[in-house]
Amino acid sequence: MARENQNFFRSFTHRNTMSSAIQDYLEGKIDFVGQQRVDEVARIWLFSFTALSFVIGFALQSLKFSFMLLGASTVVLCVIVLPAWPMFNRHPVKWLPVAGGDTKQ
Repeated sequence: MARENQNFFRSFTHRNTMSSAIQDYLEGKIDFVGQQRVDEVARIWLFSFTALSFVIGFALQSLKFSFMLLGASTVVLCVIVLPAWPMFNRHPVKWLPVAGGDTKQ
């Protein structure tokens, strides 16, 4: 019984490190300027493609085409803004050193 528990915890620990590695990869840290750029790009993109899909859908009298265009543009927007591209991390935050010096005793 004890050996089974050890194997269970060992496999759980392995899965936990794998998920943390994946989480670190997917988390993607960007700086504050990058966050502002992502916000601006997303707002302009969504507003533009919403208007464009409405006009094209109205001209073609096709609600299906309007939603397909808006959905495709949203997928492209996600590819552009969701990963932590290096262009969104050009101004990293420089943290101040810890005040109070060495606390080890």
